[in-house]
Amino acid sequence: MAPTSKTKRSLIEVARQLFAKNGVENTTMNDIAEASKRGRRTLYTYFNSKNEIYKAVVESEFQELYKKLDEVIKQKLPADEKIMLFAFTRLSAVKEVVRRNGNLRAGFFRDIWRVENVRKEFDLKDIQYLEIILKDGCDEGIFEVSDIPRTAALLHFSFKGLEVPIIRGVLNLNSQNEEDKALISRFIFRGLYKNKSTF
Repeated sequence: MAPTSKTKRSLIEVARQLFAKNGVENTTMNDIAEASKRGRRTLYTYFNSKNEIYKAVVESEFQELYKKLDEVIKQKLPADEKIMLFAFTRLSAVKEVVRRNGNLRAGFFRDIWRVENVRKEFDLKDIQYLEIILKDGCDEGIFEVSDIPRTAALLHFSFKGLEVPIIRGVLNLNSQNEEDKALISRFIFRGLYKNKSTF
């Protein structure tokens, strides 16, 4: 992805703040131009429509998630510990993005298909990260996985399925809570079997 100019980044951040405060529907291109103090001509140099700037806002939020997950991937940890850290980091980061965006929260849920379209790149990157962890785990002799790409995709969609309940507060998972860590660990590493000898 090409680097974003300082002006464009500034416009995206102004739009994000307005969307968060007023909602996407109640924010106009004129509002963004005025709040940015850059004028409509400058705004239209970078964005043709409100939909385009909304897409850029969502993409910029997912870029922040990339950074957090990159930090996890770079840590020198055994693969089983890394996958746990990855799961909790990912879920808390998604929750933080939605919390940070206030009224944008309603947009995230109402227009889920628009968000899904923007996040396709993030989802692919997420699966790639999981493939790296699984491969490292196999190389370290911690995991035994016959189909790494499909297992990574399965983990990705499992974590993704937890996002909305966690964001809405229906399901609370805390990486500092040992019971929560044990619950996720059992889910990832043992599934529902009574003991490992059942495999």
